[in-house]
Amino acid sequence: MGILEQNQREYYEGDNFGNYQFTSLQDVINQFVVAYVGEGKLVNKASKTDVTFHAMRAMQELSFDTFKSVKSQEIVLPPSLTMALPHDYVNYTQLSWSDAAGIKHPLYPTNKTSNPFSILQDEDGDYEFSDDVELLRDNSFDRTNGFHPRWKRTKLNRVQRLGQNSAPLTYLGFGGGFKINLGSGSLKFQHVAQPINPVNNLSHDSRVLSCWHKVKVEDMDILKISATVNLFQNTSTAPTANATTHSSNVSDGEVIIGIQTMPGVSNSKTNGNAQQINTAGFLSRNLNDPNLGFMTFNSAGSDVTQEMDIDVSNHTEVFFIINSRVQATTSETFGDGVIGTTIPTQHKFINQIKEVSAMNGQSTVELLHRDFATENSLTSEKFTSMTPRENINKFDDGTYDLVLGERYGIEPQHAQVNGSYFIDNLRGLINFSSNVSGKTVILDYISDSLGTDQEMQVHKFAQQALFMHIMYAILSTRANVPEYVVKRYKKEKFAATRQAKLRLSNIKTEEIIQILRGKSKWIKH
Repeated sequence: MGILEQNQREYYEGDNFGNYQFTSLQDVINQFVVAYVGEGKLVNKASKTDVTFHAMRAMQELSFDTFKSVKSQEIVLPPSLTMALPHDYVNYTQLSWSDAAGIKHPLYPTNKTSNPFSILQDEDGDYEFSDDVELLRDNSFDRTNGFHPRWKRTKLNRVQRLGQNSAPLTYLGFGGGFKINLGSGSLKFQHVAQPINPVNNLSHDSRVLSCWHKVKVEDMDILKISATVNLFQNTSTAPTANATTHSSNVSDGEVIIGIQTMPGVSNSKTNGNAQQINTAGFLSRNLNDPNLGFMTFNSAGSDVTQEMDIDVSNHTEVFFIINSRVQATTSETFGDGVIGTTIPTQHKFINQIKEVSAMNGQSTVELLHRDFATENSLTSEKFTSMTPRENINKFDDGTYDLVLGERYGIEPQHAQVNGSYFIDNLRGLINFSSNVSGKTVILDYISDSLGTDQEMQVHKFAQQALFMHIMYAILSTRANVPEYVVKRYKKEKFAATRQAKLRLSNIKTEEIIQILRGKSKWIKH
């Protein structure tokens, strides 16, 4: 009659510790059907589908205010000062940041700001309906503080070739490793030669490097794209420490820029292997082709500009993608030996993207956002860009000295230095004040316990409450059920839920006693 499904050895050698306190939702449904449904019982007949529906609704309701909140996420807050809401987010219980000792400091919500729809206006202040609004952020690549957050790129420390077990960023030589960086008003893709299979074959090739940018194209028919590119050119110039050209077995650079329906993939492998280096396509195996339209740049040595119109009428969002390569195929054996093999001296081969653009190809009839790419308002940008003294309160900068005339009447919600936030539910982002930048932010939140099969578990303290929820839901939706019976089980539901809350609150006598021992003086509220 025991219900344990595994012995002690299997339990302690496994990784599902503490699972005995929970019962799966499917087991609860089966138990309810056996115990509460049948001839001679209050519910003489009920379909499994109805019981399942009411059980899932009961799980949702109990998850909101009865079950313990066990879900949490932490991130290092990026320069954008935003955190995306989790995919199964329903509501939050607490936002905080952790210090060097791992202690959580609570953050406080602010109702003094928001992120409204910021209307695009011309110089005279009139609303602008235009066909030449730039949809790409930092399209000239002239930022001095790194990439704009809207631009995503290949993660160089995760890119590896088929046949390679690792992908170091640098081997030997002058050029260094793969890089995607900004400089002198251009986006630079730095390529090098790397072994395809360093164990069995000394053939070398370079990689595909990519950047992409999401573009919203709802209510658009035509997207006008353009780009100016300067490709790596193979010459007879001898390699030097700062060489950008190479004469041995290196093709000129090549860039494909276009629009596709899926983003690029950070962890990308090329098609190439030791036997296919000359025939493999240059696009990465896991990077989608620009399937809506693309421009190919293969003329090296000078700035080349191309433009084209792409039909996006069947899409609400697309991705502007830049794919770059230099086919640095070589079997050279010069250089230093590594574990009995030889690798070529590394040189850098650089493709430069001078400027890109994506614009609406026809006049709009709807109001445009001032910042079409990010949809951030001026109010939100001011909140996240100002110093804490300017955007929160003069006491948020850590200075607690009495300031004449400034402390009287301070609101308690502002008398703290931890930081503030507001949740933009329309865009699914949490916006933080600037004094939280770079800190480890922790979000404790609740879901509805229906996201995955593994989440559909009921704590045994709340099992009876779930039974009563199902029973009341079935009886209250049936015809010809006496009202007194419905009211009876409504009371039963509330009583069982209250009992579950008390049990799950986990209040211990010793903890109450310890708290009371610390109350040596009265605290008035």
